[in-house]
Amino acid sequence: MISQPVSEEPAVTHTPVPFDPEIEPVLAQVVPADAPPFTPETIPGMRQAMAAMFPPAAEAVGDAPVDVVERIIPGPAGEPDLEITVISPRGLDRPVPGVYNIHGGGMMVGHRNMDVSRLLDLVLELGVVAVNVEYRLAPEHPHPAPVEDCYAGLVWVVEHAAELNIDPERVVVMGGSAGGGLSAGVALLARDRGGPALAGQLLLCPMIDDTNTTVASHQYSGLGTWTRESNIAGWRSLLGDAVGTDAVSPYAAPTRATDLSGLPPAFIEVGSAEPFRDEDTQYALRIWATGGQAELHVWSGAFHGFDMYAPEWHLSKTAIEVRNSWLRRVLGLGR
Repeated sequence: MISQPVSEEPAVTHTPVPFDPEIEPVLAQVVPADAPPFTPETIPGMRQAMAAMFPPAAEAVGDAPVDVVERIIPGPAGEPDLEITVISPRGLDRPVPGVYNIHGGGMMVGHRNMDVSRLLDLVLELGVVAVNVEYRLAPEHPHPAPVEDCYAGLVWVVEHAAELNIDPERVVVMGGSAGGGLSAGVALLARDRGGPALAGQLLLCPMIDDTNTTVASHQYSGLGTWTRESNIAGWRSLLGDAVGTDAVSPYAAPTRATDLSGLPPAFIEVGSAEPFRDEDTQYALRIWATGGQAELHVWSGAFHGFDMYAPEWHLSKTAIEVRNSWLRRVLGLGR
């Protein structure tokens, strides 16, 4: 008998989708070669460095025709108060739609001031009121602290809509990256707790899957503005030893939700060259499968957070125009 060689399974390769050459040079500027990994030791310094990059909202808006108010509002029952920033068209004296924003940062870092520029543009372009919430960060404050903070802030905003000149029936929850994941979690909480009713959820490259099992999650190991390694660190900070297990709540990782019916219309945006591409695309498919409303945009060659890092790139400008078109439609705003 002639023995046959034992066949081996071919090694799985995960060739990344290339970044658009036009914005690839931006990566060298925003991702230094010696950038430290996310660890309990490095996170405090990263938070301080990021906070120093973004001035307070009143300073950041300059002489733009808006009013900026900083507020302290109640947090979840028995938990610390929350800080919010309210940006309104100057002299507003009537109810208009509201956008409730949740900042990104991988659940570990970030501050609401990092999104002031994005929100200022929305206030000026659409005439809405923007509310920007600060939430507790992991690992000091693991799940459910971040999403419960964000939900409590939303409830307060809707209950005080008249005071803020917001139409309570036209409120969109929005955020990018971790903020997009928290926005999706808040939308699930609002559905399951019977309110507040939301006009929509604007999810920008949302961080929604703790399992890190998609092809895209493997393609960007050590590559891009948000790597596989950073993402694993973020989820472990939020979930601890529960990460990747059946114990994970859908309010922490919305892809864990078994039922995506009855949600407000979703706008989902992601780059083709980033770890969240597949989980975000699948989330839209699953919403459609229930008969729900979702608008999905996958921007070719775009890396994570492309519109913030490369705002002059033609696709960044196009993406913002498309977002604004969706917001006008779900909020009932004319051109």
